Amino acid sequence: MLIRFNIKNFLSFDKRDDSCTEEFSMISGKVRSKKEHLYDDDRIKLLKFAAVYGANAAGKSNLVKAMNFMRETVVSGLPDGHTEKYCKVNPANKNQPSYFELEIMLNEKYYSYGFEVVLSQSRFLSEWLVELRPDNSEKVIFERNIEEGTYKLGSDLRVKGLTEKVNIYADDIRDDSTALFLSVMNQNKKSLYEKYEQAGILRKVFFWIKYYFDIIFPNQPVSDYSYLAKAENVEEICRIITAFGTGITSFKMVDMSLESILGKLSDSLRQRVIADVEHNRIQIRNNEHINQINMAMRSKYDFFIITLDETEEIKCQTIEFSHGKEDVLFRFSEESDGTVRLLDLLEILLAGEGKTYVIDELDRCLHPSLTYKFVESFLQIAAEKKIQLIVTTHESRLMDFDLLRRDEIWFINKKADGTSDIYSLEEYNARFDQKIDKAYLEGRYGGVPVFSTIFPVE
Repeated sequence: MLIRFNIKNFLSFDKRDDSCTEEFSMISGKVRSKKEHLYDDDRIKLLKFAAVYGANAAGKSNLVKAMNFMRETVVSGLPDGHTEKYCKVNPANKNQPSYFELEIMLNEKYYSYGFEVVLSQSRFLSEWLVELRPDNSEKVIFERNIEEGTYKLGSDLRVKGLTEKVNIYADDIRDDSTALFLSVMNQNKKSLYEKYEQAGILRKVFFWIKYYFDIIFPNQPVSDYSYLAKAENVEEICRIITAFGTGITSFKMVDMSLESILGKLSDSLRQRVIADVEHNRIQIRNNEHINQINMAMRSKYDFFIITLDETEEIKCQTIEFSHGKEDVLFRFSEESDGTVRLLDLLEILLAGEGKTYVIDELDRCLHPSLTYKFVESFLQIAAEKKIQLIVTTHESRLMDFDLLRRDEIWFINKKADGTSDIYSLEEYNARFDQKIDKAYLEGRYGGVPVFSTIFPVE
């Protein structure tokens, strides 16, 4: 689960002062109501939901992009275009470090992982992974000062046999400013983790970032719709879809060949699918914990699921829906934009333990009542699960104390200099009976558009 995310010098996020980062936190505030919205292990209380508000171009999507940037960098290396991602409001930022840090909970322990990088130079400066203890002390797992060419291994990695191996990998990139140690330690190291369980934390943190930190953008073309491919979920899926008033009463998975699917895709998406199929085949071969991978291709007119299992057999399907009459089926393209958006989000209501979802523009294509219903449904389901959902939205109806806690409401506001501030409603002394949605729309908490005169008065 996510505890905190800290950022500095990325897109519209500069820094609060000479040293402090911008911080987004899932640690609960002083609110006493709706305790079922919290994960509480008697040491920490974490929110399971947060809604982030702000005007267009205030920085809501930039927060999501920052999280995704960190995820992509750890999993696949610095993404294309990264040299221009520093906060350009201050020209001096071009050669200043950008800061990314995740605090997460894994197996009832708490960890901080982060790195500093000069984006314009594609140069990492430092990297660290530490365990955060309830008494506010820290236990180093590893630390790197790449500029000085030094590193430190904590006691967890100082085990006979393991230390020697880890030192070899660390020495190889001692002063390599293009590589992250956490990434290197998760490239073809299966035998290492099989032999030395003490090294497991390096794999667990990497796996959480890659597989449990799920970031969803509004027009994301490829996502995992594995819930639709599992026959045992059909009844539950239909119940949920029906409850949202879509008119769908059932659906059917229809087999197709990979060749027929590829023939319906654009050249760029076709090449991407072929590459992803091969990549996923390698993932299954090299990872004993993965026995099946599902890919979904969603275009304007079609929806396909490609499944690879441990036998490396490829199974391809599309989905068709019925609206009352079982023998009358409708293609994906015949459903409304709102229904398609709901299908994109449905996995969240069916997800297992441990995932943290971040959704940019939750309310895109959704009726306000449907957005409210979705969040309400998530909170009901999350009461029994260790799962989190963070959304950006304009939907003020969610600012309802019958639905949300005050500490679940966040704002991003663009300052006069063009940089973005992140802050929680908890920072305001709003009365408990305050009409938060009305106050928000009036600009009481920032995060709303400020309009200039379109037609000048003569």
